[in-house]
Amino acid sequence: MNRYQFETLKANILIVDDTPFNLRLLSKLLTDQGYDVGKALNGSLALKSAQAEPPDLILLDISMPEMDGYEVCERLKSDPQTSQIPVIFLSALDEVFNKVKAFSVGGVDYITKPFQPEEVIARVQTHLNIQALQNALRKEQEKSERLLLNILPESIVQELKEKQIATPKQYEEASFLFCDIVSFSPNTSPMPPGDVVSLLNEIFSIFDELAHHHGVEKIRTIGDAYFIASGLPLVRPDHAEAMADMALDMQTAIAQFYWPTGEPLRLRIGINTGGPVVAAVIGTKKFAYDVWGDTVNIACRMENHGLPGRIQVTEATYERLKYNYELEERGAIAVKGKGEMITYWLIGKK
Repeated sequence: MNRYQFETLKANILIVDDTPFNLRLLSKLLTDQGYDVGKALNGSLALKSAQAEPPDLILLDISMPEMDGYEVCERLKSDPQTSQIPVIFLSALDEVFNKVKAFSVGGVDYITKPFQPEEVIARVQTHLNIQALQNALRKEQEKSERLLLNILPESIVQELKEKQIATPKQYEEASFLFCDIVSFSPNTSPMPPGDVVSLLNEIFSIFDELAHHHGVEKIRTIGDAYFIASGLPLVRPDHAEAMADMALDMQTAIAQFYWPTGEPLRLRIGINTGGPVVAAVIGTKKFAYDVWGDTVNIACRMENHGLPGRIQVTEATYERLKYNYELEERGAIAVKGKGEMITYWLIGKK
């Protein structure tokens, strides 16, 4: 007996038949085989029972008053809660038309009355085994999708599932944030490697939760650097505001961490808003979602030319935030590849 056969001995089977004799006969037959059995005398009761406690398999008669087996099956298949339950039709109707219709509405098998007990048991066992295998496969697919969602945005994963390819997209405007941990290398050099990894994992896990909360997209981490986009892949008009809120919460979060020396950890954060930018998935074996454009490069420069514990934003971001946030002009600074730029410090919300 294989693993799936052992599991299905404890399966729950719902029998639907308007003839009490058939219900008693099938119930005894399946109970003697170790199954848990539920019974319903009509289609309405069957639907209520299946929705209240979905069985592992349903044996369904066709010729019943008020609602026949075909309609019951159609309703079961249209409900996400019961759509995966295998339905075996069991009927005295022996015409090809009846069998074809049974399969067309979602049945997995068809047994003709009067039935042989051995045939019923064999077919029930077979479809329970198939269902167990399908459930195991479904769980593995869900696990794979969860892993993929840890790497790529949800909308990109859906596109890959539907088209097997993610089309590069251009966005006319978005906001980008780069941050790094100030003095990371000198402070971590005396620490054991495992402690360094644990520290980064703890900090970045909090940042990941904040990104999810604010609806922004983590693009990647490189060492102690963290790169986020707002306004892609899902377009949103308040991308700059969402990024500002994210940056402020990151500053609050990092304040709870201290180096072994007792000195608090600090972030250097830079934000820029603009476009156009192009976002795409690169790679075929190790996927990576990335963004390219001058706007992204300037955001990186804002972090590079920033100061510890401060959030530096460009004039473009300032124009989006100035009505609802407190900002302080830093003045003109020399930015590599851009010359002088007027920048601002983001202080908080008004």
